[in-house]
Amino acid sequence: MTGRKRWSTEEILDTAAELLRTSDAESFSVRKLAAALGTDSSSLYRHFRNKTELLRAVADRVLLAAMDGYRPEGDWKQRITALALRLREAFGEQPQLATVWGRYASGGTGSRLVMEELLQALRASGLPDEEVPVRYHRIVILLAALIASEAGISTLTPQEYEQGVEQFRVAVLGADPERFPALARFAREVRPLGADRRAAFDEILAAHLAHIETQIS
Repeated sequence: MTGRKRWSTEEILDTAAELLRTSDAESFSVRKLAAALGTDSSSLYRHFRNKTELLRAVADRVLLAAMDGYRPEGDWKQRITALALRLREAFGEQPQLATVWGRYASGGTGSRLVMEELLQALRASGLPDEEVPVRYHRIVILLAALIASEAGISTLTPQEYEQGVEQFRVAVLGADPERFPALARFAREVRPLGADRRAAFDEILAAHLAHIETQIS
């Protein structure tokens, strides 16, 4: 009688990543992954203690992909901007994992590479060492929020997105000017959350880096 195949950690992560392309992290389960691999859940727990650890490992591979081939170039702001855009692009290909990265800490190699480059870039800015960890933390929170927000929009189907836009238009253009005077005043200029994400990402990041620059004596 032939025994079940022993799956490697990398093969498990490959399959998990593929499943997550068509489902979100909340509905993902070790049981579903085991079924896709043709094995039982207990065999996967030899590699990962629980679902959270597995999701962290898959998200860390996104970070590894983002850092693949990366070489620091330019000044500290250019380095951080280039890294941010790499992270955005990498999670754009696996949007279901963007919230996982923001929700759970990861101690994997990908995470360490991102941390090292951000910390190195901030040190190169001229900030005193005691300020570097604080600024690093703020930047990571900002990037995780922006990337997760954009990823949430990208997982919608075209039909779902259009329905949301239409509901937004009805709610905004139909606002009672007595109760919502400012909304009524700017109704035709206010845009839904899904609009201009790329420009907003660039502008918010640039503004944050400019703020850091003002703190450098």
